[in-house]
Amino acid sequence: MKRFSPLRLAAWLLCMGTLHAHAEPARVNRGHDPFMPISHAIADCPTPLGPFETDKEWLDDSHYRIERGNSCWIEGRCRLPNAYLYDTEIADSVQRRLANLNVATHWREQTTLWLTLQRRFIYVEGCVAPGFDRKTFLSELAKTADVERVIDNTVSDPHAAQLPYRTQANPDKPVREPGN
Repeated sequence: MKRFSPLRLAAWLLCMGTLHAHAEPARVNRGHDPFMPISHAIADCPTPLGPFETDKEWLDDSHYRIERGNSCWIEGRCRLPNAYLYDTEIADSVQRRLANLNVATHWREQTTLWLTLQRRFIYVEGCVAPGFDRKTFLSELAKTADVERVIDNTVSDPHAAQLPYRTQANPDKPVREPGN
C-alpha cells in the first residue's frame, strides 16, 4: 500500500477541493412542487428542468414565492392559506382529468410532456406533434378543480435552437419567451 507524504496529501486535498468548487451546484426540488412526466410519444424531446433549483436560486426566489403563495389567501380567493398547498391535490385531480381527456383528444400519442405544478398554476413543458390541438388540450386541462392558470411552454420541434423552458441537460441556456 502506498503512503501519501504530507505534501502529497495536501496537494491531493487541494485538488479535490478545487474540483468540488467547480462542480455544478446541486439542483433540488426544494419546494416539493409536483413535477411529472405524462407522455413519451415524441423522441428526443429535451427534459425540462422543472422545479429543480440551486440553493442560490431558491434563496433569490424565496421572498417572491412567499408573497405569491399568500396573496390569494389575503385577497380572499383561496380556501387554503397558501396557494402552494393546493398542488398535491391538483396533481391527483389532473391525473384523472388527463385519463378522460385522452379518450377525446388522443394527446398521449402526439406528445412528450411534463407538468410542473406551482401555486395552482400548471406549467406544460415538452414537445407536441405538428397539428396537435394545443388550444383544446390546454383549455380542457385548465378545467381541473382549483387550477388558476395553465401555461403553455411546448414546442413542435424538439431540436429547436431555443426552447420556451429550461432543460435538465443545459439549465443555464437562455430560453425563448415562455408561454404566459
